[in-house]
Amino acid sequence: MTVAERDEGNLTKSFHGLRVLDFSTTIAGPHCTRMLADMGAEVIKIETAEGETMRTRPPVRNMCSTAFGQLNIGKNSLVLDLKSPEGIEVVRRLIASTDVLVENFRPGVMRRLKLDYDSLQSLNPKLIYCSISGYGQTGPSAELPAYAPVIHAASGYDMAHLAYQPGRSRPDYCGIYHADVLTGVYAFGAISAALYQRHLTQHGQHIDVSMLESMLSLTLNELQWSQFEVKPTQRPMFGPIATADGYVMVAVASEKTFQGLMKVIGHPEWVTDPRFAVYADRRDNWADLINGVEAWSQSVTTEKCLAALNGEGVPSSAYRTVNEALSDPQIAHRGALAEVQDGGGTFKVLNLPFRMSGAKVSAAKRMATLGEHTVAYLRETGLSEDEIAAFTGKRRMAVPG
Repeated sequence: MTVAERDEGNLTKSFHGLRVLDFSTTIAGPHCTRMLADMGAEVIKIETAEGETMRTRPPVRNMCSTAFGQLNIGKNSLVLDLKSPEGIEVVRRLIASTDVLVENFRPGVMRRLKLDYDSLQSLNPKLIYCSISGYGQTGPSAELPAYAPVIHAASGYDMAHLAYQPGRSRPDYCGIYHADVLTGVYAFGAISAALYQRHLTQHGQHIDVSMLESMLSLTLNELQWSQFEVKPTQRPMFGPIATADGYVMVAVASEKTFQGLMKVIGHPEWVTDPRFAVYADRRDNWADLINGVEAWSQSVTTEKCLAALNGEGVPSSAYRTVNEALSDPQIAHRGALAEVQDGGGTFKVLNLPFRMSGAKVSAAKRMATLGEHTVAYLRETGLSEDEIAAFTGKRRMAVPG
């Protein structure tokens, strides 16, 4: 039984009743607000009439992007022209009933629109305003353009990774945008903390989330090594080993793990071998160790290799594709995937990677169409039907007398 199944009748979501205005685009901000939506918040995604650029990212079916859907499922869609006074006025009217605002424009953009924290705080002192940017809202780098690959390079992450690739001198391009996802998660955490603080103080605040600092948090060891004289580390005690039909990652993370691995490969005497007996010497003689391991592993299939390693408690896994990982029975057991619908049909998205015994955590079932909720929110702000018609460009047809 999973944690979520302990109370199958509990339909409450932790952030039920919370209203979020989402001005964010691409990945970091939308990932944060998607998390808020999965937790029950009413997230109002504000877009231009053309829609944000992620709507064109493949896979696209019937003009509907599943990449966009993965990041924006469960949000309501409000189309506004933020370059017009009318669009700005609608935002200002909605602020009174808004708990959280999230934006990831370049610093200064929201201030020019008069939608920055200082401009809105007087309208709603309880407003929690979260700004996500490459380098932070102030400082010498604040206004530099930033995308995840640039932040990967700027943070030292790419060069730190390269240090574990012996014989290589050219940095990799990482097409998986860790900076975006990680920053979105940090923003989600900061917003959650601010909501708790607001519960105690009845005051909101401005949250300033930096992608650069988020990525630096991934280089925990390297951050410390950079401050002190430490012998350069060529590689940790982890690494791929070849099998007869693929590769397996093995983590030699403890003495017990090392002893188990030596037993599996048929060299228990290596536990006391001067080359490998001490952790530091083992690291220095890593190539000899892996050669010995692969003399065994290359004679067996990946399946048999994993069976033997797991039998001795050695942490290991086959190198899998994402498709293979999603087919893991553990994913089905956890209910990690949710089937959702948009104008192109159905597709699957990841639920959040945690379950709660006292609250429901799940993705919505349907993706809103662009501007689907515009009229409803305009009505909420007090606009008349004629004003709404003028605002949206859709004049009401005269009713025959």
